[in-house]
Amino acid sequence: MKAKPAHAKSREGKRLKALLQLKDRALAAVAEGIAIADARLPDTPLIYVNAGFERLTGYSADEVLGRNCRFLQGPGSDRDTLDQLRAALRAQREVAVQLLNYRKDGTTFWNRLSITPVRDRSGAVTHFIAVQSDVTAEKNAQDALQRANEQLEAANRRLRQDLEAAAAVQRSLLPTVLPEIPGLRFAWRFLPCQELAGDFLNVLALDDRHVGLCVLDVSGHGVAAALLSVTLSHFLSPVADRSFLYRTVPERPDKYVVAAPSEVAARLNQHFRSSRSARQYFTMVYGVLDAQARELRYVTAGHRGPVLVRRGAAPIELAAGGLPIGLLPAESYEERAVRLEPGDRLYLATDGLTEAENTAGQEFGVAKLLEAYDRNRRRPLDESLREVTAWVQDWCAPAPLADDVAMLAVECDC
Repeated sequence: MKAKPAHAKSREGKRLKALLQLKDRALAAVAEGIAIADARLPDTPLIYVNAGFERLTGYSADEVLGRNCRFLQGPGSDRDTLDQLRAALRAQREVAVQLLNYRKDGTTFWNRLSITPVRDRSGAVTHFIAVQSDVTAEKNAQDALQRANEQLEAANRRLRQDLEAAAAVQRSLLPTVLPEIPGLRFAWRFLPCQELAGDFLNVLALDDRHVGLCVLDVSGHGVAAALLSVTLSHFLSPVADRSFLYRTVPERPDKYVVAAPSEVAARLNQHFRSSRSARQYFTMVYGVLDAQARELRYVTAGHRGPVLVRRGAAPIELAAGGLPIGLLPAESYEERAVRLEPGDRLYLATDGLTEAENTAGQEFGVAKLLEAYDRNRRRPLDESLREVTAWVQDWCAPAPLADDVAMLAVECDC
């Protein structure tokens, strides 16, 4: 083979030298710290560090060359991470860790350290190249985010506990003992769509002859609706001296009698007014059942009328009218009456049934609800309520009910 001329060798040497100088300048200019350790020498000492390493650690090259880089470690450096790092070096494989290191002045920084082995032509590891980046700001941000998430989770747990406690209070206000009246049966069903509900129902013996039936639906959802619902439950209680369900006798201020349904609705409407900020109102159907005459006198306020299921006849929705309570202070409410015959059933419910939507956005509607009552008329009263709500839940499936459901029913046997 013909030897290269001397001037050609000189040009090649200059080119290689220029290339090495370019690499040196590039390593020096890199912002990250770069260090090279000799794997062939005892304790793998550093043989090169760039200016980025000096800026990052505070050590000059003269202070660190010939030393193992463990001098950057300190009491806060994680032992498990160090073990991981040492295991990788012993196995002569790449490794990347995040480690707390110490500068020359004793201050700490979070170091994202990546170490790569360099092999010769035979495959033997001759050096390790380490790239170091100061990720303290990033680590602090991650830690702050984790602390914030932990605080948020703790707050959510407390909120969940509070909601569960509030829901338990709401459930405690539902009927526990239904009136026992020969020839009459009562049943109810309550399905909140969230922990707290805006719906409310009650069946309560007002005196020896009269039973109050109430189903109401507060506008909105969540805590505000639930608070108003709980408040209403107290105003619609059988405790005469603090209840809107009774009125005093003019000549006997200490004597209370059952108030007419229209009077109850009017008093509630005067007491609860929707403000511009709150925009809160409620719908209601309230009736007083005369257990002897088997007659229900009722009012509706922005609410659908009761459904009458009469033996041998299709279910019908009774007349309704009147604005929701809390909208207009001067609103009056018309009272209506229905007499129960043997075999009759009356159902009172909130619009969580009729307005329940399927996946296509179609409402369950009144027609389907009447059909559900009709199909289940021969079932026991409480079972008929379970079956009707099951129909509605199947209509919404796989989604859950989007609104609260409150149902109340009465059946006349004689």
